[in-house]
Amino acid sequence: MSNHHKINYVEFPAHDLTATKTFFTKVFGWEFMDYGPDYTAFSGQGTDGGFFQSELKSLRSGGAALIVLYSENLEATLASVKEAGGKIIVDIFDFPGGRRFHFTEPSGNELAVWSE
Repeated sequence: MSNHHKINYVEFPAHDLTATKTFFTKVFGWEFMDYGPDYTAFSGQGTDGGFFQSELKSLRSGGAALIVLYSENLEATLASVKEAGGKIIVDIFDFPGGRRFHFTEPSGNELAVWSE
């Protein structure tokens, strides 16, 4: 299958790269590769990407795209997000095809997690 015109990479701002890396490692098991003090990258998560040093944050309310992760156990993932310091900004709700919640990670970026 060709990768031509497929989403290949996504980048997020992060004001605290260390806290953001720690959060995603604890909750989702992501691994990171640092490229200097102002950039860290992740791979093998469906789409590769990275975080760059910035005071900005990616929020749906500000017009940013919403990145949605999948979970086989939504309640357990929600508990892990809270335990690792994430903030739940939209609690679990039903939608056609499943359920999901929205959270912000330590640098303030909003993501969502869904399940059937």
